[in-house]
Parts: sequence; C-alpha cells; structure tokens
Amino acid sequence: MKRQILSFQASNRPKAQATASEFRKLFGDAPVAEADVIVAIGGDGYMLETLRANMTSGKPVYGVNCGTVGFLMNSYDLEGLPERIAEAEAAVIHPLAMTATTIGGRKEEARAINEVSLFRQTRLSAKVKIIVNGKVRMESLTCDGVLLATPAGSTAYNLSAHGPILPINSHLLALTPISAFRPRRWRGALLPHDAQVRFEAIEPDTRPVSAVADNLEVRNVSAVEVHEDRSIAMTLLFDKGQSLEERVLREQFDY
Repeated sequence: MKRQILSFQASNRPKAQATASEFRKLFGDAPVAEADVIVAIGGDGYMLETLRANMTSGKPVYGVNCGTVGFLMNSYDLEGLPERIAEAEAAVIHPLAMTATTIGGRKEEARAINEVSLFRQTRLSAKVKIIVNGKVRMESLTCDGVLLATPAGSTAYNLSAHGPILPINSHLLALTPISAFRPRRWRGALLPHDAQVRFEAIEPDTRPVSAVADNLEVRNVSAVEVHEDRSIAMTLLFDKGQSLEERVLREQFDY
C-alpha cells in the first residue's frame, strides 16, 4: 500500500509544536496542496481552525489531541501514525452558511462548523423573531440568545445550553434557546437539515444583538439568515472503532 503524503499543521502551544516536530522527523511533511491528508495537532479549537482554513480543499483531516477535551481529535501517539490514518473511519460534515445584516445595512457572510448563535450585547435581554422556511414560528423569543447547531456541533455549546445531541448522520439541525425567559418553557426545536432559518432582532437599537458563526462575531445585527451549505463537504478521520458517530452516541450516555 502506498504511504499517504501528510501535511502537519499545529497550534501555537508548545506540546503541539513539539509533537509536530517529531512527526515531521518521522514521516516528512508536505504543503497542503501536495498532501493526501492534513494532520491537525492541537485541541478541538484548533481542529475547527484547520477545517475552516481548508474548507474547500477537499483534503481529509486527521486530528491529534494535544489539547483538553479532544472530542474531534484522536489520541496522542507517535507510533504507527500512517497505519492508523490508512485504517481510519471517515465522517463527512457540512457547515452552516450565515448572512448577518447589521442595523446599518452592512452584510457579513461566514461559515460555521458547530453553530450560529445570537447573543444579547447588554444587560437587557434580546428579543428575537424566528422564521423557518418563510413562516413565522415564534413572534418573540425573550432570551439571552438562541443558536442553530449542526450534528457535529450539537455536543458543543448546544449541549451546554441543554440542546439535544444529534446523531452525526441525522440530517437535522438543533434550534436551541439560551436562557429563555419568554416563552419560559420553550426548549427549542429539531429542524430538517435543509431548513432556511431567519432570525430578526426586535428593538435592535435598544436591545442590541450579536451574531456569532463559531468564533466570528458580527455586532449590532438586525437579521441573520442561516442554512446548511451542502456544497461544502469536510472529511474528518478517526481511529478505527472511535468514529465520530460512536463518540456522539457515547456522549448521550455521558461516559
């Protein structure tokens, strides 16, 4: 079997940099354009950075955990890396496309791998109208915020906000409120993956709202449109028996 050409990308943390140096000595290193697989060394945050930077490259990404949680990463091991990559299980994910319009009329576009979130900017709660596929589903949600998460992102901030965990191949999106005040008992909704979601800030001048696509923030928004972008497919590689589907399933049993 022909050995795959690897490109090593590492976060700025000392352990990640040291690990990358060791891997390069053992297995060589290539520019992303010439590589078969990108190896991202760091934590989950760095994996998201790597995916965003290479979103349209078509290159699969294999993560090596040098961070904390490492939900999207594989265990740190200097031995047998090419063999583990050759036997890895693939998961294909799609990002969310966000178009945010500010109260001044400026439009900002971004992609999110985990979620698109709206947050209040001041001590005053946000008031948000929610429209799905052109139909108003909630006239006014009074809250700290609201988010729309992908299956891959459903175990991240969405879970912390008490949203549902979505199986990775579920073709669903999770719409989850963040500290909802009115309606107090609303816990969110499950939407089909092709839903077109629009959030409209109510009273945005006095109750300013920010929109965040993963880590890119747009402040003082009046409206935010979100949908899944199926034109972009990103492939993550996981060690045999440790697929993303298996990790998401385990997460539901909290072990």
